[in-house]
Amino acid sequence: MFNVKLKFKDMTNVQIYVGTYFKYNNGSVEGAWPDLKDYSNYEELSEAMRELHKDEEDPEFMFQDYECSEIFNDLKLISESYISKDIYEVIEAIENSYHEEEVITAFIYCYGNGCNDIHDVLNKVCECYCGEFSDDIDFTEQLLADTGCLSMDLPSYVHIDWGRTAQDIMMDYVTYNHHYFRLM
Repeated sequence: MFNVKLKFKDMTNVQIYVGTYFKYNNGSVEGAWPDLKDYSNYEELSEAMRELHKDEEDPEFMFQDYECSEIFNDLKLISESYISKDIYEVIEAIENSYHEEEVITAFIYCYGNGCNDIHDVLNKVCECYCGEFSDDIDFTEQLLADTGCLSMDLPSYVHIDWGRTAQDIMMDYVTYNHHYFRLM
């Protein structure tokens, strides 16, 4: 029905700079940049971080910087003092989905991140995503054509106020960065 993209970008580029609060409080930012794709799960990552800071008995990790998709921030999977144990499940779910990172990010922007379950988010994206359009008028024209609400053989003297029609239609849709979603 709509021009939905089906190729997803590689999301495995998640890197974190891991130091410790002890070192930081003592004037050191010593640490390293582990790449999550180098570890098969959270336990392996944790073990590598403990090995990295084996000079401390019980290191309290500090993630002083990280490079990742906005999705990980939006879903609150990573912060200065926290990495969710579910981060690998989320990466896998997103990579196995049919939507690009940009579409998922747009959905989260439109609907907020009240749901931290990535499977629920991806299901809702599938239910609500209408496609990418240049503006509300293009979206409305395509919507009405695809749903059969607009006859393609209208006489030439019939003129449609597409701006007003789009304004009315958009009461049932939301958009971000040219990605359109039905209201839930």
